[in-house]
Amino acid sequence: MSQTIVEKIFAAHRRDTPTPENIILDLDVVMCHEITTPIAITDLEARGLDRVFDPDKIKAVIDHVTPAKDSKTATQGKILRDWARRHQIRDFFDIGQNGVCHALFPEKGFIRPGYTVIMGDSHTCTHGAFGAFAAGVGTTDLEVGILKGVCSFRLPKTFRVTIKGELAAGVYAKDVILKIIKEITVNGATDRVLEFVGPVVTAMSMEARMTLCNMAIEAGATCGICLPDRTTAEYLWPFIQEQYDSIEAAVTDFARWHSDPDAVYERELTFDVSELVPQATYGFKPDEVKDITGMEGTPVDQVYIGSCTNGRIEDLREAARVLKDRKIAEQVRAILVPATPKVYAQALEEGLIKVFMEAGFCITNPTCGACLGMSNGVLAEGEICASTTNRNFNGRMGKGGIVHLMSPLSAAAAAVAGHITDPRKMLAMGAK
Repeated sequence: MSQTIVEKIFAAHRRDTPTPENIILDLDVVMCHEITTPIAITDLEARGLDRVFDPDKIKAVIDHVTPAKDSKTATQGKILRDWARRHQIRDFFDIGQNGVCHALFPEKGFIRPGYTVIMGDSHTCTHGAFGAFAAGVGTTDLEVGILKGVCSFRLPKTFRVTIKGELAAGVYAKDVILKIIKEITVNGATDRVLEFVGPVVTAMSMEARMTLCNMAIEAGATCGICLPDRTTAEYLWPFIQEQYDSIEAAVTDFARWHSDPDAVYERELTFDVSELVPQATYGFKPDEVKDITGMEGTPVDQVYIGSCTNGRIEDLREAARVLKDRKIAEQVRAILVPATPKVYAQALEEGLIKVFMEAGFCITNPTCGACLGMSNGVLAEGEICASTTNRNFNGRMGKGGIVHLMSPLSAAAAAVAGHITDPRKMLAMGAK
C-alpha cells in the first residue's frame, strides 16, 4: 500500500496500537529545555519515577532565559541542570555552550531522516526539515517520553504543499511560509502534517527548509516535513560519514523515506512563488499577512533578528547585505541574537558582527528570550517590533507590544528606514 513519508515513519516506529485511533511510537529523540521540562521532572520525582529511558537519546538545553534573569529562572535552570547530571545526560548544553534549541540540536547532528522526535515546545516541528516526524507535546506526553521512550499519536493526515516557480531577489523562505499560512489560515492544518515539496523546496538550503517547517505550527499543523535528499545528506555528512561509503549512498538510503508517488493526501495545494514579494504580518495572528509594500511607512521602535526561525548564519548574511555601510534610524533600537555559539563564531569570522555593530545593533548571546517576551528585548506597551520570529500574538514580546513578522532582510531594512519598507529598494541601491 502506498504511503506518505509520515505514514512510513509511523509504520517503522509503531510499538503498539491500543485503539484504532491511537498509535504508540518508539522515540528516537526526546528534547528538553528549562521552561517546560522542569515541570515534568518534578512531577516524575513526586511519583517516585525519577528515571530516564535512555540518556543518550535525551538532549537538553537552557535556552529561553540565559543567563538567568531572576531567582525563578535560576531555579528552572538548576532543576534541569541537576537532572541532567544525575542521569548522566551527555548532550546537555549549559550556559556558554547553549543555543536556541531548534537551531542547536540540528547543528549537532541529532536529527536524522525517519526519526521520531518530541519536545515540550510547539516549534519542535522545525526538525521535520530533515525528513523526521517532530512534534511539540504537553507535560504528560513529555514525562512518558522521558520515562519510557514512547509517545501516543493519532496518525495525522497530510497536506502536500507544492512550491514551484523561482524566488525573486529579496524573497526568502520566511516570505514563502507567511504566504502559505495566509492561504491555509491558522486553523487550516490543525492535526495535520504539511509536506513541503516542489522545485523551490529542492533548491532550498537546510536552513531555509527549517524556516518553512518551523512555522507549520502557525497553520495549526502538528509537523512540517521535507523529503530528505542530497542537501540533507551534505548537511549531516560530518555526523553520518562513518555510516555510509559516500554522500550518494546516504542519499539513496534516505530515499526510502520518500512519499510514494501514488500516496494519498487529504489535500493538495500548489503555490507558484515566481511573483511573490516580501511579506509581513499586520495584526495579531500569523495568517494576517500582506505584501510588505502594503505596510510601507509603519513605524517601528525595535527590530529583532534571531530566533529558531531566522537566527542562522544565512539569515545574518542576508540582513548584513542591507546593513553594510548603513546606520539604523535614530529612533530605533535593534537587536541581533545569533541562534547558536557556532553561528556567533562564524558571524565573527565573516565580519558580520562588525557590520551589525557598526550599523548600531546590540548583539546578545544565543537565547529565545525576546521571542516570547521573557528577556533580552521585551517590548513596552504600545511599542512596535519588526521581528524575524514566528509569532505575533497580542503581547507576545511584551504586554501591549505589537509584532510584525518578516524576513531578516526586511527587518534589517526596517531598522535602517525607521519604518517597515520594501527591502528590495535598499538592495537595488547597494551598500552605502
